[in-house]
Amino acid sequence: MLEIIQSGGWLMVPILLCSIIAAAISGERLWSLQRSRVLPANLLARTWTSLRNSEIDAQRLRELRTGSALGSVFAAGIANTRRGREVVKQAMTEATDQVSHELERYLTALGIIASIAPLLGLLGTVWGMIDVFSELMAAGAGNASMLAGGISKALITTAAGLTVAIPALMFHKFFQRRVDELVVSIEQESGKLADIMHGDSDDPRF
Repeated sequence: MLEIIQSGGWLMVPILLCSIIAAAISGERLWSLQRSRVLPANLLARTWTSLRNSEIDAQRLRELRTGSALGSVFAAGIANTRRGREVVKQAMTEATDQVSHELERYLTALGIIASIAPLLGLLGTVWGMIDVFSELMAAGAGNASMLAGGISKALITTAAGLTVAIPALMFHKFFQRRVDELVVSIEQESGKLADIMHGDSDDPRF
């Protein structure tokens, strides 16, 4: 493996860095975007029960805000509950936008890696081909084995770039889809809480 990396030349260094960063981002997002962490089970029912029993104080509101993404949206609505339904919904919408931004953290970087890794590989191949033909001009064009070996080495960076880019692109699309689904669920849950706080529904189970 080390020999292959060395054969690829200096452009293998940024490609390897891209692979490390992409792996780190993918691992972190897999952990952070778990549904149970973003939308804890039965949080809506538990929050409504606390509201109905007048158990929401500053400490409970702080815990709700820091406990999960959905909790932070609920907390924004509850903090404005005395200011009317429209204000509550506006506060929840703004909180959802902020949560959406947090859920998309690092995804831009992952998308950039998916885009530039194959370009780095292609650049390495072009650079390698330039070296190959420069050597052929100096040594003569009759050495077919040197030509084949030089082309093989030049293609290493392209293969490495694609090896990094393909899973990075797959994870980027997967995480984007996951974020979209989570945001829709957050909007639905927050809408239900706003309705029940202002008397449009009284079923805590939803």
